Amino acid sequence: MEREPLRLAFLFIAEAYQVYHAAAVMFELMRRSDITVDVFYIDPASPAALERLRKTHNAASFEMTRLPSGLAGAAIQSVRILGLAKPQVLRKNEAKLRKYDAIVSTEDGITALFRDLQEANRPARILITHGADARAVPDRQKRRDCDLILAKGPRDVALHLEKGHSEPGKIVAAGYPKFTSLLALGRDDKPLFANSNPTVLYNSHKEPRQRSWDRFFKPMVHLFEEHTDRNLVVAPHIKLFRRRPSGYRARIESRTADNIKIDLGSDRLLDGTYLEQADIYVGDVSSQVYEFLANPRPCIFLNAHKVQWQQDPAYAMWHLGEVIDDPQDLLPAIRRAPKLHSEFVARQKEAAERSLGDTSPNSVVYGADLIETFVRNWPKG
Repeated sequence: MEREPLRLAFLFIAEAYQVYHAAAVMFELMRRSDITVDVFYIDPASPAALERLRKTHNAASFEMTRLPSGLAGAAIQSVRILGLAKPQVLRKNEAKLRKYDAIVSTEDGITALFRDLQEANRPARILITHGADARAVPDRQKRRDCDLILAKGPRDVALHLEKGHSEPGKIVAAGYPKFTSLLALGRDDKPLFANSNPTVLYNSHKEPRQRSWDRFFKPMVHLFEEHTDRNLVVAPHIKLFRRRPSGYRARIESRTADNIKIDLGSDRLLDGTYLEQADIYVGDVSSQVYEFLANPRPCIFLNAHKVQWQQDPAYAMWHLGEVIDDPQDLLPAIRRAPKLHSEFVARQKEAAERSLGDTSPNSVVYGADLIETFVRNWPKG
């Protein structure tokens, strides 16, 4: 019996780094003969990222359409620091998107679409989360209004349910399809440095009230300028400097030295190169630590804001390594980290498994199956 064809819209409405979390699942759906997938984006950098991944996954060529911004959206986008004007762009394109059976995105902002329509009269809204082990789910109502959430591991699901950000039957631990893309990319294994010294990766998040950058970046670089027996890679969240002028970024990156590499915007921030080659991770609240811990190694966490974190589930990752508050403790902590690692390694393995879920290619097929089955059972008016 021939099945009814489905029409899906994949909306990449955030910066291009989120493409890596959904592309493999999207390509799997594109391969299915009774499913049509149309691809939309806002960030001008998204097509290059999608094309890189398309080649990596040996997927067929496809069209990518930039969502028109409208007057309000274009005005906001013209001031780079203000961002991509996602709400304005979605409002501008709502009528066009209504013809699909489902809207799939890595951004829960899609729940702004079709708010006044009953389920049978609108597309399903499906979220593929980006990142694992949510430090703090951004907006309760946005997540609750998603019809289906493909989270990463079982811990993600538990956190969403515990905080009331979703409900049983609407959220599934779908695994980490990004790993399939990273493996397929065949990361450049060329050493980052011309020496064999151990490498420390510093990965700061972008959120002002949680990031460590403002307090720790300069002392850390100065430390490695003085102590050249270790290498330092500075690789913050790509959004931390993406909207800053190129000259400003260049001034920071100019502090690169024989044992220091500062990268504020290249593909290596996205494809796992630095996570793969580092020996010690230093960071704050970025979920990239779980990608690093897919292969457990020493971690140090920076409490730049004197947070009372011990009982806060949003800081669960800080139980996976030593936590320091003062930049003066950086060198002693880095020296201690390999010796202390045995205290944390079992905890790291368990946390990575619970937070990432399935990291094999099976997660790609499973995610696509979840979406297809859900949309085929979606009520239609």
